[in-house]
Amino acid sequence: MNQTVSAVSGNPASIRPGSPELERLLDLIAADASRRDQERIHPYDVVEILGRARLGALRLPVEEGGGGGSLRDVIGLALRLAEADTNVAHIYRNHFTFVERFLIGEVSGNVGAQRKVWRDAVLNGAVFGLASTELDRKQTGGASDFNTTLTEDGDGYRLNGTKYYSTGTLYADWLLVRATATGSRPVSIVIPTGREGIERVDDWDGIGQRVTGTGTTNFHNVRIEADEVIFDKQNPSFLLPYTSTIAQIFVTAVNAGVIRAVLRDAKALLKSRNRTFYFAAADKTVDDPLLLQTIGRIASDAFATELVVLAAADALDKVAEARLGGQGLDELAHDAAIASAKAKVIVDELSLRSATALFDVGGASAATQRKNLDRHWRNARTLSSHNPASYKAQAIGGYEINGTRLPTLGFF
Repeated sequence: MNQTVSAVSGNPASIRPGSPELERLLDLIAADASRRDQERIHPYDVVEILGRARLGALRLPVEEGGGGGSLRDVIGLALRLAEADTNVAHIYRNHFTFVERFLIGEVSGNVGAQRKVWRDAVLNGAVFGLASTELDRKQTGGASDFNTTLTEDGDGYRLNGTKYYSTGTLYADWLLVRATATGSRPVSIVIPTGREGIERVDDWDGIGQRVTGTGTTNFHNVRIEADEVIFDKQNPSFLLPYTSTIAQIFVTAVNAGVIRAVLRDAKALLKSRNRTFYFAAADKTVDDPLLLQTIGRIASDAFATELVVLAAADALDKVAEARLGGQGLDELAHDAAIASAKAKVIVDELSLRSATALFDVGGASAATQRKNLDRHWRNARTLSSHNPASYKAQAIGGYEINGTRLPTLGFF
């Protein structure tokens, strides 16, 4: 990735959405994406370079040294980064969710005391990961009865437990952990990943999104200082309605990026083909109306899915603006959750359709492992499996017919 290093040397702060530097960087990331998938090469170098480019600070205000971007900018960046490499884009899902929860707007309690430390870390290129999911709980999302425990130890605490599906944590510098403190109190803990007793295990074996660092995280009697603990009652960022909507639309944007990557590879594949069937409608594949129709549908899918994820991001920007202005959020937050759910239903279907249609462009030769074009379908299928669209569609239908509002916590 030496070429990638040169793409950001000199003025890394210039790497912003739409900048020529970012476009060159995305091209270089895309060039190695297939090989990373095939050979399970973790993109540590890419994450380091993106940190140097300070993309993780895009959402922070300009007056604080950030990029001053909107949520539309963040989601648009996620889509473009996913077009280059869906694994790399997915790594930043929990990072941007953390930034939105704890670094945007007014904060209080321990969050207020620690905000400058976390903000400075983000401005210096640090990545924040998440360790929340536990497989031995009967329900996912919304619950707060974690088996990971925080127990008192002198003037601090000790953290013990196991988390799964810790996406991005393998590459993270800081970690947000959800746990239960004495008295069944749900808490958030924000600590450096290098702390003694933290074990990050690279054991994700999914068919797609192979190098997102979505592994197991173990906590073995980890020392936690008092100012690193945030009790939900003091700062209920995980209890407010629809605070996970940004995480939902982010992964949907990554799936929309799959379609853009499919379009890129489908066009290159068609232009490279010299053989066709003797009964085809044209002597050249680039003139074959059936193949051109397939390309046209994939292009249309890419166009439509980009619009819907950006529309959902616009709805989230309205929530953010209202929050900063001290206005009521309930209806705006619900509107954004509805928009995000609708976007997922559309994007999941079209990403799988387009990833399959790619093989109609290339025929049997496109199915060779050497080309590795199946990674797009594998990635789309894996991303679509996050909080299945069937539940979203059912919830949307209940709202449209009966006025039943969406679930407030977890995956909405």
